Amino acid sequence: MTTIPPDRTRRLLAARVLALPLLLAGAGAALAQRSGDPALERRVKAAFLFKFLGYAEFPPHAFADASGPLTIAVVGSDEMAGELARIAAGRSIAGRPIAVRLVRDTELAAPVHLLFVSGVDAERAGRVLRAAPAAYLTVTECEGGLRYGSVINFRIVDERVRFDVSLDAAEKKSVKLSSRLLTVANRVQKGGA
Repeated sequence: MTTIPPDRTRRLLAARVLALPLLLAGAGAALAQRSGDPALERRVKAAFLFKFLGYAEFPPHAFADASGPLTIAVVGSDEMAGELARIAAGRSIAGRPIAVRLVRDTELAAPVHLLFVSGVDAERAGRVLRAAPAAYLTVTECEGGLRYGSVINFRIVDERVRFDVSLDAAEKKSVKLSSRLLTVANRVQKGGA
């Protein structure tokens, strides 16, 4: 009988525990697409958005102080902002509380750690992203969102919520993404589109 060293067992268990929410989210998204339930799709995307924060490393200057919150801004969806606020209530990531704000396209002057631009209008998403230079991890859900400067773009693939990642956009925004996140991405883009 082969014995696995305790430290390797802990690493394997930790990797499975970290991957489980992402796998469950993908399974739930399949149900959302089959049932035509936009609320379920929104819950799955909100779970992804929350988890993305744990797989991103922000530059030290992204925080006003050592205990400052991780800030999520949502443009274009009251429902998504509400769902994220529900998920984040009383929780923290890396010892930082989570603050969720609903903002208008024109209210993006303050720095945010994660900016989610809701909707399928790619031109609008591009305008919002250009108007938000102080957003680090930007996430969209429109066709071709990475071309407009988004770091992560949601897509529906085989009736599941998946996401593509642009390493170039992450680098421009000074965000380092965990290899764990990249391994579950639908597509990782480096260089030209």
